[in-house]
Amino acid sequence: MPCPLPLSVVIVAKNEALTLPRCLASVQGWSAEIIVALNATTDASQAIAVAAGAQVHHVPWLGFRDTKNAALVFATHPWILSLDADEEVSPALRQELASFFARPDHDAFIGARFPRKVWFIDRWITHGDWYPDYSLRLFQRAHARWGGDAFVHEKITTDGGPVTTLHGDLLHHSFPSLTAHVAKINPFADLFLVQQKARGVRFATATAISRPLWRFFRAYFFRFGFLDGFPGLYIAWATAFGAFVRYARLYEDENRQPPPHQRAG
Repeated sequence: MPCPLPLSVVIVAKNEALTLPRCLASVQGWSAEIIVALNATTDASQAIAVAAGAQVHHVPWLGFRDTKNAALVFATHPWILSLDADEEVSPALRQELASFFARPDHDAFIGARFPRKVWFIDRWITHGDWYPDYSLRLFQRAHARWGGDAFVHEKITTDGGPVTTLHGDLLHHSFPSLTAHVAKINPFADLFLVQQKARGVRFATATAISRPLWRFFRAYFFRFGFLDGFPGLYIAWATAFGAFVRYARLYEDENRQPPPHQRAG
């Protein structure tokens, strides 16, 4: 590329020395500015970021949504490419970004979304519930910011302007092991319980059975998860099990009691 693209790459990280080099390497040389916002980091993340030419800032942990918004203030360009440390811009996406900024009408859009592709066990997952997982990550900061839940499932919200779609993949190295994936089930169940109680939703056996079954059949059959081999089967079953755990937590919250010998009276 003849000159850097006029955007600020903003990355929020905590102790990501293992994943940060790959993320930084994918944006070096073609982005005008790289911002790394570190939160209570004790590993070599800062040295890695500085060596890659990034500007390093330290921010307190406010939850994913608010910490990412706090990091945006360090950017000096109106266009932001927001990444997690375990993500990587593919060559195809980099070329699409260059083509986007070469368009004379690119400022007519307030953002661009593109598919996110996960590496899981031994392959890129290209079917099921995990792909294409379109994510809005390129945006004009005057018209968009991080919204959604404060501590999980954050997403970019806009003021309603037009958003275009790019087709290069944002690569995601989110689960280095099955253990890492299983560890996500309980935090998501915790959030689900809080949300359902806030909405006044009550446990229903039919829903607790039908929703997990639907999630499995949708991911494995309707969205062709079976084409991803055994990892596709695991993802479909794990997605269904995660849904079942979430509804089971709702049942537990409504019905939990101590054993009879511990009851008063």
